Amino acid sequence: MRLVILGGPGAGKGTQAQKLCAHLNIPLIGTGDILRQAIAAQTELGRQAEPYVEKGELVPDPTMIEFIRKRVLESDAAGGWLLDGYPRTAFQAEELDFLLDDLGQQLDWAIWLEVPENVLMSRSISRARPDDLPEIVQRRIDLFYECTIPIMEYYEHRHRLLKIDAYQPPAQIQQDILKVLNPSKI
Repeated sequence: MRLVILGGPGAGKGTQAQKLCAHLNIPLIGTGDILRQAIAAQTELGRQAEPYVEKGELVPDPTMIEFIRKRVLESDAAGGWLLDGYPRTAFQAEELDFLLDDLGQQLDWAIWLEVPENVLMSRSISRARPDDLPEIVQRRIDLFYECTIPIMEYYEHRHRLLKIDAYQPPAQIQQDILKVLNPSKI
């Protein structure tokens, strides 16, 4: 199973991604982890990405898609994977599809964890991380909606968008996702 998980800051992407990967026995491919590891190891791609990461800017699309290409070709990803943190734009979603076509693969689902904006705000602030100040969280939420609505439309048009009500207990969210992914095993 090849999946992408989408949702605003505080939607529960990390929690659901970990649970799904454990249940489906597939690797979680977090773009933040990939970038940090490549920069620490000073790989060629890591050196290309480092100046952008240091400034808090998005790594250019050609570099990111090469990171994804390398990662999905690793042996542990042969049976599937879950991407968290990519794609972030409709262009990246299209680039991911082109990459998967080149590799003879196809995305099964883009999972959209739907949560009201006020809940995203309160969940994010309650995490009490240093960068979870109300004005910063609001900016992240605004950027998320600005970039994500076109991604949702992209996947919805291709009949690969799975909308999940993520304003409920985590166990119920996982059950709702699994019912759609593999209804015969629930």
